[in-house]
Amino acid sequence: MSRIAAKVSFIALVLGTVAVTGAWLGAGTATAAATQSDTALNAAIAGTHRSDANRARDQYRHPAQTLGFFGIRSQMTVVEIWPGTGWYTEILAPYLAHRGKLIIASPPGRGSASIEQLLASKPELYGKVERANFPSLLGGTPVAPGTADMVVTFRNVHNWRMGAMNVDSADYSAAAFKEMFDMLKPGGVLGVVDHRLNEDADDEKERTSGYIKVATVRALAEQAGFRLKASSEINANPKDSKDYPNGVWTLPPVLRLGDQDRAKYLGIGESDRMTLKFVKPKH
Repeated sequence: MSRIAAKVSFIALVLGTVAVTGAWLGAGTATAAATQSDTALNAAIAGTHRSDANRARDQYRHPAQTLGFFGIRSQMTVVEIWPGTGWYTEILAPYLAHRGKLIIASPPGRGSASIEQLLASKPELYGKVERANFPSLLGGTPVAPGTADMVVTFRNVHNWRMGAMNVDSADYSAAAFKEMFDMLKPGGVLGVVDHRLNEDADDEKERTSGYIKVATVRALAEQAGFRLKASSEINANPKDSKDYPNGVWTLPPVLRLGDQDRAKYLGIGESDRMTLKFVKPKH
């Protein structure tokens, strides 16, 4: 081999080594960041600020696995849609407080009463949480377009399908998905968990039972512009027969029948749920 050829080979070897080392370091940095984020998430879930009642439901709601599946990171701007009494807010607020941002979006008026009570109860924990209203058709101040890296909503799509809090109880689920699409940045993620209705069930049950079909949620999301990225059985419950006269509220935590067959329904546990991850296309 000539001296020039040898020199070229040596330079190529050095550059290749640098490239491989750089890639390895980059991967290591990303892995370290993800591990740190997971540690922070587990710390938020284990936090003593969470109520005993909420902790007891981890076995059904699987917060670490669910949020991990959605791909949450502590530096994200996350919008939680319709947080209810704040079960997930207790986890998301401390997790996002230092590097990210949590925006709570709920209906104005009585639809926000429970979450406002939670936020006011511990200003040191929830003081950085921002507020907005959703959906805009119910009034208030909506989340600005292009704000969020991630939007999450837990057990709410069936409410929009049922027209909850709408004056005429008209279905506004399509408008809700379009509004969530708009509030996300390109490439942003929508995470959905909801009570899963069997695909061969009468569509009318979506308006009365509290359950909703995966096909319906997919159609709503895709019509708004989303693409389904992945689905998970994290929150599945094969014991749930979904055929109760009082709908999903027959099961815990509501137990609408009170003491009637209480042991039976506690034995079933909380509902069978879909867990879907959608993405807003970058282009």
